[in-house]
Amino acid sequence: MSSYSTKIRQEIDYFKDKTELHELPAIFHYWSNKYLRPKCESLGFSNPNDFYVQYIERAARNRLGDVCRILSIGAGNCDTEVNLAKILVEKGVRNFHFDCLELNPHMLARGRQVAAAHHVSERFGFIETDINHWQTEHTYPIVIASESLHHVVDLETLFDKLHAALDDRGFILTNDMIGRNGHMRWPEALEIVSALWVTLDDRHKWNHQLSRFEAKFDNWDCSKQGFEGIRAQDILPLLIQRFGFECFLGFANLIGVFVDRNFGPNFDPGNPRDRSFIDFVAGLDDHLIELGKLKPTQMIAAIIKDKTVSPKVYKHLTPEFCVREVN
Repeated sequence: MSSYSTKIRQEIDYFKDKTELHELPAIFHYWSNKYLRPKCESLGFSNPNDFYVQYIERAARNRLGDVCRILSIGAGNCDTEVNLAKILVEKGVRNFHFDCLELNPHMLARGRQVAAAHHVSERFGFIETDINHWQTEHTYPIVIASESLHHVVDLETLFDKLHAALDDRGFILTNDMIGRNGHMRWPEALEIVSALWVTLDDRHKWNHQLSRFEAKFDNWDCSKQGFEGIRAQDILPLLIQRFGFECFLGFANLIGVFVDRNFGPNFDPGNPRDRSFIDFVAGLDDHLIELGKLKPTQMIAAIIKDKTVSPKVYKHLTPEFCVREVN
């Protein structure tokens, strides 16, 4: 408990002044538009927000005359939820209400400000709580866990509570990490990343998150401070044990190293050599994931209580296929 309390303080302090959580480098958008978006579109949506909106809109329209309550786990600054609210209102959907759960009081305060600034405060409730102490007062047709599950230590308790809180025909919608704990690379991926690293120029090797040059790629454990990726590798296996899936997309492994916030800013989508490298890694990544030699580190999924349903998936990448067994 002492260690957990320390990590809570670290987590709160780290995100105290983080006003922008979703900003990604230009090379990420180059990769996602060229390689991720087609996978999403094969399953009927174009990006995570579009994915969320489709399910919320369907649930709300099925409850005309009633309020569609949406629970958001680890809502942070609530900017995703406010953006979803604005899109829903523009689409003529108004019978919805977000309950935003967040541990960090600084982030939740910013959430209130963002909702007020966009004139959607009446559609929001803000609940400051540790998920371990939270007890639901409602059942929800929609639960959103957007990039929050990989911050949870007691996943078993959370998933049991969500199972109880979810309407029998409801959906847990998530866009989250499912790779190795601390966002480290498993040995089979680390070997390839290290080999690719040798081919890079020094300008590609500056770590923007940790403010350091890495002549050799450092397989850094992000969970050393706070809860970043604390039990990421357990998320998918535990979901499979407790739930079914209506839709599932597993994606990205090697490519994440080169397009995310750490090293992604070093790659310029306007530079032909940089684009060529990213294209090569993306193609290799997809090929090895489809062969099962590497496992996805991210997922977008619609999760349900019914475990008998066969989910919509990209090619043959079912949730079970995408689990990386831990020896």
